Amino acid sequence: MTPSMENSALPSPYYRLAIKGLVTDERGRFMLVKEDNGKWELPGGGLEHGESFREGLTREIDEEMGLEVTAMAEQPRFFLTCLARDGRWIANAVYPIRLAHLNFTPSSECVALEFFTLEEAQKMPVHENVTVLLEMMRAEPQKA
Repeated sequence: MTPSMENSALPSPYYRLAIKGLVTDERGRFMLVKEDNGKWELPGGGLEHGESFREGLTREIDEEMGLEVTAMAEQPRFFLTCLARDGRWIANAVYPIRLAHLNFTPSSECVALEFFTLEEAQKMPVHENVTVLLEMMRAEPQKA
């Protein structure tokens, strides 16, 4: 017998999949966006049923920031899972992207954007997925 998903005492076997963009500048810093709750996050969001990764990331960045994705890598640079503060497991596919410009339209999910070094980002209030990403980035071999 399969356990009922409606029984809240049992953990959900599903992850919420989000597609995130990794935007870097000429100095090798990466962009995080500040939400209205004061926490920093990667741009992007949840993938809707039937969307491709490219469609989902393009839609999320347009909805949250009013920006246009001009290029997206064919494969994610990072893939991570973590337990969110609300108790849900999330999965993030993080794709290197380029944007047409950085003149964003503020929303509750993007009140500011800024580029950070790994060391700077580690000092910021970030969501759990960003903490995991920072650990993954720190463990990456340095490019020669």
